[in-house]
Amino acid sequence: MQQTTNTILMVRPANFRMNEQTAVNNYYQQELSGMLPASINAKAQQEFDVFVEKLRAVGVEVVVIEDTKEPNTPDALFPNNWISFHENGDVGIYPMFAENRRLERREDALEILEEKGFTIENVVDYSEAEEEEIFLEGTGSMVLDRVHRKAYCALSPRADEELFIEFCEDFEYTPLVFTANQTVEGNREEIYHTNVMMCVAETFAVVCLDAIDDKKEKKNVLKHLKTDGKEVIAISEKQVNQFAGNMLQVKGADNKVYLVMSSSAYNSLSKEQLNKIEKHNPIVHSSLETIETCGGGSARCMMAEVFLPR
Repeated sequence: MQQTTNTILMVRPANFRMNEQTAVNNYYQQELSGMLPASINAKAQQEFDVFVEKLRAVGVEVVVIEDTKEPNTPDALFPNNWISFHENGDVGIYPMFAENRRLERREDALEILEEKGFTIENVVDYSEAEEEEIFLEGTGSMVLDRVHRKAYCALSPRADEELFIEFCEDFEYTPLVFTANQTVEGNREEIYHTNVMMCVAETFAVVCLDAIDDKKEKKNVLKHLKTDGKEVIAISEKQVNQFAGNMLQVKGADNKVYLVMSSSAYNSLSKEQLNKIEKHNPIVHSSLETIETCGGGSARCMMAEVFLPR
């Protein structure tokens, strides 16, 4: 089992804008006032293209799919929420909270990967849960430790506990459930996706411990990370707001690993935190300002890891 992969699936946006349907519980989204939708999409495409170039420059294989104008899917550039790919050839398809995000699911994503020589054995489709208003948004809702077979999940309107446990049974993970909060206008509100406040890499984990208010839950998360030999690098809630939790470790050329994040995440980290991370691996960062502001998601959300066998 491997924690990192060399192949990433990414979707180049065609209609990117602030998605009003996701803004109800994604507190990171903001309106870009005075900018036309076409300009916002053009800026997002530019950020996307530079990001892909940087990944390819270190030897990451990036499979880019073009989003289509119709149906109108403003968040299509965050594919990790509707699909996940696993080493045994299994694919997970997930139920999405926002109705317009359900339109992001595309059969041809699987066909494109098969054409590239990847093998798909089995598709496990949970999307019917939407009919019962039950959601689990892929590797946004779940942070997977693929080596130790543990899945971390911060419960939220987009991460249902029972469905998460069902996923863990199907894919053979030990479920680790907790609640992660952030302060919004003086109130503690649930963080919408686990991967905003936590990243698990091969030898370390970046996590916002301040977000886990329940002492027992915090202790449990820490215990598991440490037992599995991870150096725990704590980040603050302020850094989470700069998307410092939204990182992903990937494999470049010659099996060298890199930690990928946005420039705003990178710039929010202290010298000490950067040194800790760079002891384990070099960092690749790219400016995703427009995507982060309107989309409320960052580098990790844009990358669906492909672990399928070739």
